[in-house]
Amino acid sequence: MSTERDSETTFDEDSQPNDEVVPYSDDETEDELDDQGSAVEPEQNRVNKEAEENQEPVRKECTWQVKANDRKYHEQPHFMNTKFFCIKQSKYANNAIKTYKYNAFTFLPMNLFEQFKRAANFYFLVLLILQAIPQISTLAWYTTLFPLLLVLGITAIKDLVDDVARHKMDREINNRTCEVIKDGRFKVAKWKDIQVGDVIRLRKNDFVPADILLLSSSEPNSLCYVETAELDGETNLKFKMSLEITDQYLQREDALAAFDGFIECEEPNNRLDKFTGILSWRKTRFPLDADKILLRGCVIRNTDFCHGLVVFAGADTKIMKNSGKTRFKRTKIDYLMNYMVYTIIVVLILLSAGLAIGHAYWEAQVGNYSWYLYDGEDATPSLRGFFNFWGYIIVLNTMVPISLYVSVEVIRLGQSHFINWDLQMYYAEKDTPAKARTTTLNEQLGQIHYIFSDKTGTLTQNIMTFKKCCINGQIYGEWKLSLIFWQVDFSWNTYADGKFAFYDHYLIEQIQSGKEPEVRQFFFLLAVCHTVMVDRIDGHLNYQAASPDEGALVNAARNFGFAFLARTQNTITISELGTERTYNVLAILDFNSDRKRMSIIVRTPEGNIKLYCKGADTVIYERLHRMNPTKQETQDALDVSVTFILSVMETLCLCYKEIEEKEFAEWNKKFMAASVASTNRDEALDKVYEEIEKDLILLGATAIEDKLQDGVPETISKLAKADIKIWVLTGDKKETAENIGFACELLTEDTTICYGEDINSLLHARMENQRNRGGVYAKFVQPVQERFFPSGGNRALIITGSWLNEILLEKKTKRSKILKLKFPRTEEEKRMRTQSKRRLETKKEQRQKNFVDLACECSAVICCRVTPKQKAMVVDLVKKYKKAITLAIGDGANDVNMIKTAHIGVGISGQEGMQAVMSSDYSFAQFRYLQRLLLVHGRWSYIRMCKFLRYFFYKNFAFTLVHFWYSFFNGYSAQTAYEDWFITLYNVLYSSLPVLLMGLLDQDVSDKLSLRFPGLYVVGQRDLLFNYKRFFVSLLHGVLTSMILFFIPLGAYLQTVGQDGEAPSDYQSFAVTMASALVITVNFQIGLDTSYWTFVNAFSIFGSIALYFGIMFDFHSAGIHVLFPSAFQFTGTASNALRQPYIWLTIILTVAVCLLPVVAIRFLSMTIWPSESDKIQKHRKRLKAEEQWQRRQQVFRRGVSSRRSAYAFSHQRGYADLISSGRSIRKKRSPLDAIVADGTAEYRRTGDS
Repeated sequence: MSTERDSETTFDEDSQPNDEVVPYSDDETEDELDDQGSAVEPEQNRVNKEAEENQEPVRKECTWQVKANDRKYHEQPHFMNTKFFCIKQSKYANNAIKTYKYNAFTFLPMNLFEQFKRAANFYFLVLLILQAIPQISTLAWYTTLFPLLLVLGITAIKDLVDDVARHKMDREINNRTCEVIKDGRFKVAKWKDIQVGDVIRLRKNDFVPADILLLSSSEPNSLCYVETAELDGETNLKFKMSLEITDQYLQREDALAAFDGFIECEEPNNRLDKFTGILSWRKTRFPLDADKILLRGCVIRNTDFCHGLVVFAGADTKIMKNSGKTRFKRTKIDYLMNYMVYTIIVVLILLSAGLAIGHAYWEAQVGNYSWYLYDGEDATPSLRGFFNFWGYIIVLNTMVPISLYVSVEVIRLGQSHFINWDLQMYYAEKDTPAKARTTTLNEQLGQIHYIFSDKTGTLTQNIMTFKKCCINGQIYGEWKLSLIFWQVDFSWNTYADGKFAFYDHYLIEQIQSGKEPEVRQFFFLLAVCHTVMVDRIDGHLNYQAASPDEGALVNAARNFGFAFLARTQNTITISELGTERTYNVLAILDFNSDRKRMSIIVRTPEGNIKLYCKGADTVIYERLHRMNPTKQETQDALDVSVTFILSVMETLCLCYKEIEEKEFAEWNKKFMAASVASTNRDEALDKVYEEIEKDLILLGATAIEDKLQDGVPETISKLAKADIKIWVLTGDKKETAENIGFACELLTEDTTICYGEDINSLLHARMENQRNRGGVYAKFVQPVQERFFPSGGNRALIITGSWLNEILLEKKTKRSKILKLKFPRTEEEKRMRTQSKRRLETKKEQRQKNFVDLACECSAVICCRVTPKQKAMVVDLVKKYKKAITLAIGDGANDVNMIKTAHIGVGISGQEGMQAVMSSDYSFAQFRYLQRLLLVHGRWSYIRMCKFLRYFFYKNFAFTLVHFWYSFFNGYSAQTAYEDWFITLYNVLYSSLPVLLMGLLDQDVSDKLSLRFPGLYVVGQRDLLFNYKRFFVSLLHGVLTSMILFFIPLGAYLQTVGQDGEAPSDYQSFAVTMASALVITVNFQIGLDTSYWTFVNAFSIFGSIALYFGIMFDFHSAGIHVLFPSAFQFTGTASNALRQPYIWLTIILTVAVCLLPVVAIRFLSMTIWPSESDKIQKHRKRLKAEEQWQRRQQVFRRGVSSRRSAYAFSHQRGYADLISSGRSIRKKRSPLDAIVADGTAEYRRTGDS
């Protein structure tokens, strides 16, 4: 068994997944993976490999060819692919993007195809064809054609409006402009006109229109700073750098126009962090990598201009490859309605067949022997029965009324407008209302089980704020709850930015008095130990940091009097409480994800050498001097301080040491040697850094907060009470994601956290158990659903993208070399390979199912360092294995794929552009509006739609099945029980408005109570209000009502005499009596179903009844009969029948018998088995206004550290190498326009436990 498994595949078990790396292994090639394998391989594998290489040369991966400034090159025949028959299209995509579904040519066929996928629409199409056959039609064909065209037209117009909006957004992007070289000059061109091979110029704050090779820029060494928020959700700057030769020769316009470089690179793919290619120019080949590529969606920052060569355009760009396809989304109720329509059609066919058989039998027994029934046709009873079958199909077709779908679309449209008009979801600061971008998914908002949320910009504001610090064991920044504090006045500081909020005045006193030199040294360290860039605009300082965390620390030091002013290659200038001092920078020991710290070595103006270091407490404490005076005090402050526990912020420890001249000289020699090492340079530098970063003296710690959006904890709490699980999927680092989990209360102090390695071992054990149980007798044993964790307890899962690939077996596996022959030489080898693939797929599917089961046992799941494709994969796994309704919410282009994959996608119109909004179904400006969207609008929409559908089926069964009972008394002849005009207008006028208004306006409880009692939401998750059981209850209710409507009037008409001595027991009077009782019954029934009464509801119910009588008396008048004698044949029936009191008594009796049992059942149900909604309705007058939500009190456990230390830097290397090399220092710097984010830091006041 084990030998078999070993021959299938081998995994990289030696290398653990890296939590700091964003994985893209789902697209790795087999060759890439082979390179990672061991150098030693079995002899047989080596022989097979040699045979394979001799059989077929290895194909190069660089097959994408780009010629600069030569569009005709890319139009050559061998670059053309056959798209449709003889139509050919270039394999190079144009730069126009499309998020729309239709165009002018495909709209009609594709939209009609989508609509006829609905069973009812297809059913009415077949019915229309049948009505065109005279032999079987009892109704005119146009009675079905016009309603069908109306339904198709309204739906098509709605879809058209939705798609036109997408077209408009696409045009807005495609019509953006940039400069492109044409005819030897830079000319302004639209994005959609850009093609592969074009040379373009971009300026500061421009979006990159395509994936381009950076050729040159205004910065030294052609550096270019970009913001990648659209790609990975991070707002910190990253830098790209061109080749040295292109930087040297391609600065001038004429040189760029003459550039004729030739690129061979990889085919378009979705790997954001990888690029492999070669530039051939000037008879030399230059290697290209991802550091030289600017991706579409990036924004140019801190760079006046740059030039680039378009490599991938439009749909071939990496961000579009990550976006996924636009999917047609339909609600769960839509699918359920389709199945119910199938059920009704089956019932209709059975009824028609039964009645047709009855008619054939009746004809044989009665009709053929009754001379007065002879119609002039000598048809056999069987043939008459066959024609009657189709006649009943047409007569009973109103069991599936076509007006149902028109009404559903109208209700959805109205509910979408209610979302758009909701002022409580309007964000005034940015003038952004909520927007329902589709009108087909509203009721599904009331059935959500899982929410998948992005972090950056969705849960947080991307605004890092300095909140507190601990210096010498003393915490500054805490609010003393017994006092009222006001903001510190920083007006004494000329460099203060005026936006920084701090409330601890004692810290300012300590800085100004200088009684504790450690306090000043603390902020001096923040001002000097960093890689921030600085520029001045109109005399104001503007910082540009490699991460928002670092920017927040430098900005805090500036406000406290230690302002970073300028830097050169070897110096840094600081304003210390108004005094400018310049320090010589001797070395910058940069940050990376392994070191989790950075240091700087400076020489003071007095000649002393000092090292300043900041980093995560876990690495700093290992390097402190053992006699450090404040080590224990600082650790105690971090461990037991109420402030640090309740705030849950990112902590950073600060320390320093003084270095002797001789010690530095010896160390500097090693440092310089490591700096020029030709191999393993990073490892050599890290080893040298370790030698100097020891025996440090601790100054204190900082606490910075990535500020949550307003109302995030409250929203998550309410959604959790509604039994909605929230998973956070982010590209950010693990520590940051974990901190946000605590801050928004997804995680608490009593939460047991499981990480990737824990999950992997649990899943491995489960797979072994399943394999052991999968023996010969497995098929005779019922599968047992075991839990991964014991019941009880609060658990959370935090997993990185690398572990996710490892666990889900998405990481490419290396097949054994024995099986890796591209062409199996024997049938046995082919069979073994096929079986191996099947086993691998089965194992992968079982592993994925186990992972989903395990994750769903956790109260919270956080997936960090995941790619856009992995986000969509996680959503799809939950959809696949849990059959649950999912919602994805995000604000960046990296969230588009999961937004499209989920049942419902929500876009946040935030800091990261409009890509997520464009692809979403709903959009708004703040995460907190999600609770109102789901708990109020979603729940109301679900309840309204369910009530509407149940009532609609009921009223049509009650209406249609009267024909069935009538058929037993008319020889099964397909004779209608009502007047033709009543049949035509019943669903259009007499019973449409009340149910339409209920579907639009009804609410069981108010919006405030819906938010106050989130538990009301579970009815939608459990499909309690509309399912097959409810459908059959409506069917039974309709059957009983139809029996009452027919048989009570029938009994009353059997032996009756009017006041004038006549017996009005004719067919027409009977039809009027049944129709009147039906209209009154169904309209009063909607009154019983209505929970929220308004004047409009009451008017619609009584108005519909009055409208019925008004139209009936008009249609039964002599005047209209004179004008249209063949169309109006019930002349005088209404006035003759309804003047008889006993007919009114018959109508009243019929209505009473129909409604009184319903009233009795409702009363007993609400009294004995009340639902949560019933209880709240009963006591709603006693319920006070919605209470202010209180944050949960934290559980304090002594001796347990509750801080989550995350190094306050980007997870990539900083700018230290640029600064020390002088490449980024300009003789005359232009203004930067990336400013530290605006906004006053709001402090969330909390109390002691």
